[in-house]
Amino acid sequence: QVHLVESGGGLVQAGGSLRLSCEASGLTFSSASMAWFRQAPGKEREFVCALSWRGGTTSYADSVKGRFTISRDNAKNTVYLQMNSLKPEDTAVYYCAAKRAGAWEYGYWGQGTQVTVSS
Repeated sequence: QVHLVESGGGLVQAGGSLRLSCEASGLTFSSASMAWFRQAPGKEREFVCALSWRGGTTSYADSVKGRFTISRDNAKNTVYLQMNSLKPEDTAVYYCAAKRAGAWEYGYWGQGTQVTVSS
């Protein structure tokens, strides 16, 4: 059974930084593509960023480009999201997601971690 467990969320002032972690188990992490999504109150879940299984290809939503960085440590089965220059509009529940090699969609999701940015 696949488990994704996020951590690192919290309350931070605008302009500050947070680092989220997502530890995976139950899948071959080194061959899984990983991503972060977020959902703000009253809004639909949206894509934040993704990282290929080899770590060589990244993609970011325009709203976070230049501020957020996704990375992975295959030895620790963990993906990270470094968030800098945080803005109040970054406030959301952040979800980690995994996609097995060859899959079309992200089929595995964590429970989410709350990030709140105060102005």
